[in-house]
Amino acid sequence: MSSQNIEEMLSKHPCYNEEAHKKFARMHLPVAPKCNIQCNFCNRKYDCTNESRPGVTSEVLSPEDATAKVSYVRNKVPNLSVLGIAGPGDPLANEETFRTLELINKDHPDLTFCLSTNGLNLPENVERLKALNVNFITVTLNAVDPEIGSKIYDFVTKDGKQYRGLDAAKILLKNQLEGIQKAVNAGMTVKLNVVLIPTINDKHIPEIAKKAKEMGVYIVNVLPLIPVPGTKFENLRAPTPSERKAIQDQCGEDIRMMRHCKQCRADAIGLLGEDRSQEFACISKSCMNKESSKEWYNVAVATSDGENVDLHFGQASAFHTYKIGSGKIIECATIDIESPSDIPVYGKEHFTKLEKTVGLLAGMDAVIAEKFGEPVLELLRKYGIAYLESRGSLQSALEQMEKVLKGEDLIKI
Repeated sequence: MSSQNIEEMLSKHPCYNEEAHKKFARMHLPVAPKCNIQCNFCNRKYDCTNESRPGVTSEVLSPEDATAKVSYVRNKVPNLSVLGIAGPGDPLANEETFRTLELINKDHPDLTFCLSTNGLNLPENVERLKALNVNFITVTLNAVDPEIGSKIYDFVTKDGKQYRGLDAAKILLKNQLEGIQKAVNAGMTVKLNVVLIPTINDKHIPEIAKKAKEMGVYIVNVLPLIPVPGTKFENLRAPTPSERKAIQDQCGEDIRMMRHCKQCRADAIGLLGEDRSQEFACISKSCMNKESSKEWYNVAVATSDGENVDLHFGQASAFHTYKIGSGKIIECATIDIESPSDIPVYGKEHFTKLEKTVGLLAGMDAVIAEKFGEPVLELLRKYGIAYLESRGSLQSALEQMEKVLKGEDLIKI
């Protein structure tokens, strides 16, 4: 891979380039459920990934379903530039990761591939990943001192044997450092994630940054600890924004720092900070195949109770979504509209909210609400989304909407 090609990829990679995250989208493929270490800040029942606490997923996909979903999402998210595998476990502890990479290389060779790992299995897999066109690797490295690492990790499983305490920390660190150096030497662009854990590694992170620079790491991302119930660190406090910034500033004297991280889910889709994963959460391979012949449609509904259409478009704080086809209705995810409650119902702020809302619904074929204003209708037409004004029974409205979408009932789009 030439330096010119790497620079082009960097210009479109939202996690490695702060400017790119405003223009280019990424998609995480949740194909890796198993993990080979236990962090003291991770509760497995929440599907916590090595990437971050919000690295949860609504589903675990097979490699085949993941590849089909990429094709589907690309039609809905034209600015998609990066495919990543970040969990919900550790990608390198799952053979499904490599099968997925093989498949997407065949179907989507023009996209940039990246992977996030705790690094335990990285040394023996660098060449394999390189052969599969993975040019970006993120390694979560929370300590370069085994004594500190022993306080962060409960156990490590390597070659079928479980290790604890200092032995576990030494094995993990050795493999992390060896894997990072191999990846850098292979021409990969490496990012480090470091979880800032007050009283545990907060004073130690500058040493990690110095080591990262020494090894040729491209960028370091300091993530704040999120205390999770049921973990050994549940009673530790999260660092304050000012504490995190102070460490970023200090480490920034040695190495490039990432300051725009949104701590993504393992199934994240879209721009950083505008996750659309819920919009696509119910899309199975069979549904995608059916949708290609337009037997199934995605519809969002403004409803307060899930039974009636009873909200104006601009009143909805969330939209319930459904798949409709052949007279059948399948309830899917809820799309939350995150915006301050005190925004006036007129003016620039209100229109900005409407624009953001329609953007979140961009993957829908249609939307149903009690009432639409003309600015909303203009936005819906721009996105090619059909609309229906209705009041009362949600089921009746969806049945009518199916007729509209099939051309059996006439409503202008």
